[in-house]
Amino acid sequence: MNDTQTPGGTEDAGTYDYVIIGAGSAGCVMAARLGEDPRARILVLEAGGSDRSIFVRMPAALTIPMNTRRFNWGMSTEPEPGLDGRVVNLPRGKGLGGSSSINGMCWVRGNPMDYELWGALGAEGWSWANVLPYFQRLENVTGGGALRGTDGPISVRRGDAHNPLFQAFVDAGRQAGYAVSDNMNSRQHEGFGPMEMNVGGGERSSAAVGYLHPAVRRGNVRVIPHALVDRLIVEGGRVTGVLFSQDGRPVRAQAGRDVILSAGSIMSPVILKRSGLGPAQELADHGIAVVADCVQVGGNLMDHMEIYLQMECRQPITLYAQMTPLRKAMLGAQWLLTRKGLGATNHFESGGHIRSRAGIVYPDIQFHFLPLAISYDGKSMATGHGFQVHVGTKRSKSRGWVKLRSSAPQDLPRVQFNYMTHPDDWLEMRACVRLTREIFAQPAFARYRGAELAPGAACQTDADIDAFLKAKLESAYHPCGTCQMGTDDAAVVDPRTMKFKGVEGLRVVDSSVLPQATAGDLNAPTLVMAERAADLVRGRSLPAAQDAPLLADPDWATRQRSAAITRDYSADRETLRLALLENARPR
Repeated sequence: MNDTQTPGGTEDAGTYDYVIIGAGSAGCVMAARLGEDPRARILVLEAGGSDRSIFVRMPAALTIPMNTRRFNWGMSTEPEPGLDGRVVNLPRGKGLGGSSSINGMCWVRGNPMDYELWGALGAEGWSWANVLPYFQRLENVTGGGALRGTDGPISVRRGDAHNPLFQAFVDAGRQAGYAVSDNMNSRQHEGFGPMEMNVGGGERSSAAVGYLHPAVRRGNVRVIPHALVDRLIVEGGRVTGVLFSQDGRPVRAQAGRDVILSAGSIMSPVILKRSGLGPAQELADHGIAVVADCVQVGGNLMDHMEIYLQMECRQPITLYAQMTPLRKAMLGAQWLLTRKGLGATNHFESGGHIRSRAGIVYPDIQFHFLPLAISYDGKSMATGHGFQVHVGTKRSKSRGWVKLRSSAPQDLPRVQFNYMTHPDDWLEMRACVRLTREIFAQPAFARYRGAELAPGAACQTDADIDAFLKAKLESAYHPCGTCQMGTDDAAVVDPRTMKFKGVEGLRVVDSSVLPQATAGDLNAPTLVMAERAADLVRGRSLPAAQDAPLLADPDWATRQRSAAITRDYSADRETLRLALLENARPR
């Protein structure tokens, strides 16, 4: 596997069974699972560098790597037409572990019905019963209970919830008439309850920590960092290798079996297009020869948007007191010495999942509660004690695109989500504001609740709320869907094999293949997708789970909330399939 110089001046990185592009969440899983075969030789190409940093490892420091060019590609969207032309920040992980090394570590499997919807949209074999065994395989959950994994590579725990505001949020949800779940990652997703985080031993449990580093130590997985991929090598209708550069030197690597594209929902379609696999007109516009006219590559882009509703806190119990330089230094010192304390949590320790209106089968709104009034990126904070909820919808019908800026691999792509361009988005985001206000108005918050800081008491009419949304909506950093898997002509990846339709020797495994964003944070679903995909590449899969409940409010068609989520659709999947497709269909 030693590099050699080829006669043409391009270095030869060698021949491997699998060449994996991207050491993000999915790429780490693929390297580890395919590398379980000691005969397999695997190369991983990563555009970034090492994940070794105290700020990556320390959960409470999550905003620091997110705001550095070492760990973040530094992208932003094109002007968004639904937001009056506003440009939106789009952090994407760069380095070992990808976005799992810079994200908020919120561990949310999603609702079991998310995976039933995947199947209904054409992702054959990806129902809840199919993916549940893979969640159990990947998790190492502390106190997780039924349907959870206990010895997998990703450590998962819930927060200590010492701050009384965490329980106040759950109690307020119950008082508002919603269900309470003791574990939103087990049988009952809908309702309010404690949140989990992928943290183990007080440190971030990223895909690099759980999968890639152990795989490299086995000896048959090689990682080349700072490898900027130019394009795939396509010969006679088959992908045979990858051209990339390292420190400005051109290099190529050959794949005996497959190239596995795991560069993420933004970069994977860009690499495909530079390789001649994409919409013919766009390729022609950039002088790229067309290998296969794949119109859907780079389309169908989805994301979660969210807004912060912030309240003044009348008691000095929030994290605001910890925001001074001295307190931060003390917090960091405690974490360095013990891996405990406020440095060992992401501070999202309670949350909820509800439906925006009657007629919705399962939750399309998510809450992350935080005992501090601050922006997600940590760049702006209220000047006093406060608390907030991050709230947003999960199944927006708006769709965007990823397009080439040029044919040069150094140029970041053009990205436009078309946020808020479907009328349902406005109905659902207004509901986010009004339903959150109702929850904050419950007795559980009476002794803590002060003035509303954002959007503020003057913001009441639809027009007021819409103006607030246009000015303040942000990405939740969950892009997906640009290389959708499915069995119909609109899909570009075969869900039974993860093979790219149009050429041989190429598989796509990352969040770009998801046919629908899930009802929750996207890292756990991306990891479980890669776990199952690794088995599909090896020609096998785990048996479907026998105990895989699909719980819903029995009267979801006529009411927006319920304290009892009791109906199990697992024996009536056809009725459920039709209802899910009806919900997904644009009105």
